[in-house]
Amino acid sequence: MSHISNKFIKNVNVKNQNITNYPVRICILGGGFGGLYTALELIKIPLICQPKYEIILIEKRDHFLFTPLLYEVVTGELLNWEVAPTYKKLLSGSNVKFYQAEIQGVDLEQNLVTLENGTLLKYDFLVLAVGKETRLDIVPGAAAHAQTFRSLEDAESLKERLRVLEASDIPVIKIAIAGAGPNGVEIACKLADRLKNRGEIRLIDRGDEILKTFPKGCQTASYRALVKRGVQIDLNTNIEAIQADAIITNHQGKTQQLQTDLVLWTGGNQSIQWVKELNCQHNQQGQLIATPTLQLAEYPNVFVLGDLAEIRDIKGNKSPATAQAAFQQAPCAARNIWAKITGRRLKSFSYLYLGEMLTLGIKNAVVFSFGITLDGNLAGIIRRGVYIQRLPTLKHQLQVAKRWIFGGIKKLLRR
Repeated sequence: MSHISNKFIKNVNVKNQNITNYPVRICILGGGFGGLYTALELIKIPLICQPKYEIILIEKRDHFLFTPLLYEVVTGELLNWEVAPTYKKLLSGSNVKFYQAEIQGVDLEQNLVTLENGTLLKYDFLVLAVGKETRLDIVPGAAAHAQTFRSLEDAESLKERLRVLEASDIPVIKIAIAGAGPNGVEIACKLADRLKNRGEIRLIDRGDEILKTFPKGCQTASYRALVKRGVQIDLNTNIEAIQADAIITNHQGKTQQLQTDLVLWTGGNQSIQWVKELNCQHNQQGQLIATPTLQLAEYPNVFVLGDLAEIRDIKGNKSPATAQAAFQQAPCAARNIWAKITGRRLKSFSYLYLGEMLTLGIKNAVVFSFGITLDGNLAGIIRRGVYIQRLPTLKHQLQVAKRWIFGGIKKLLRR
């Protein structure tokens, strides 16, 4: 964990509120699409690059994660450094100070952030972008026996588990995936391509369709890809319990115990506890309620991004809790922080739906944009290209693109 210098963060005597002077400090909590990209947008603003302004990014991990490409790590199509570059690398040469630390809480009235060791950090502007955490208390046994898939550590753990299973004498590797949303569908297709005939993959969802919030074209292409790969789809099915080597399901009142070698949990998120405890407006799901300018109504110096917040535009349309939305919110938040500093009018955020992209196995995908649906190898190339363009910095984009292009050329020459 990085050392946190007392030059920037002072221990505070809470009783006496003895806090030293400091530059205008913009504190960003969370290094995902909302937090990191806000920091990268802020450093494009000449005013905020001056010495009297200080940008601090706090995140418990030492690396960013481009989550839409995490599935490629499991199949070896992409390497860890490509989808999870370190903050040290991404922020090198910038005036953003990165601290690897766990956040314990925020005092909105006192403008204070509490870190894991009790250190307090005073801020002038705050960006909350810590996201949500996986909820595993929905089904008995999930916390003990299910494998989550939302971090680089999860991907590495899954790869190791698969390596052990593949090296064993088990004739058929049985995998159950809880949740037929995008995460469940994408990882099911990747695992089917990796394991081929040795895998028996079951996708389970309590709803009556896969990808229920996605366009029909995406649903059709995804269903076709799953069936082609032999993935069994169990809809209208509840998982009642997860055991070390089995799951118990209920379909239309009929209970069944199914043997499993691995259970993947892809659904069920909840707000982080300290976010729930913030003294501001929350909705019934525990999300913070934001204004159209991405601020907390009671605290105009606090900006909220991503799925921890309920964000509606001036017409009342709600932004989805997706990486695509957070990616668009970041430049708006950075611009509005600059507007607050300079006394200008703030801009209301308006989400622009650009479409959907899903990986449907190795080198295959479905892309939906502006009413047009493509699937297959061409969609896979388009998806990879678009996502490379959205990686955090130009330097990293070029490094990943170079490896992808030259890797493709080498494969063609071997044929």
